[in-house]
Amino acid sequence: MERKSLAYDPFQPIGRFCRQIVDELRKTVTPAAREWLAWSIAAFVFVIPLMALAAGMDLGIGRLTLMVFG
Repeated sequence: MERKSLAYDPFQPIGRFCRQIVDELRKTVTPAAREWLAWSIAAFVFVIPLMALAAGMDLGIGRLTLMVFG
């Protein structure tokens, strides 16, 4: 009869977590080239106007600060 160790093994949950990650990654599907292109364009269309908005606000607030505080 094999005796079970009562000591806690901290690496056991880490190993289970890594196995679960690999199992989930096997379920994923790599997108086709056309999908990559579509998502890349969508990301740029979203990010570029936000960058322009942030830059414009930074410039405007900077000039306003210079006008107020000299």
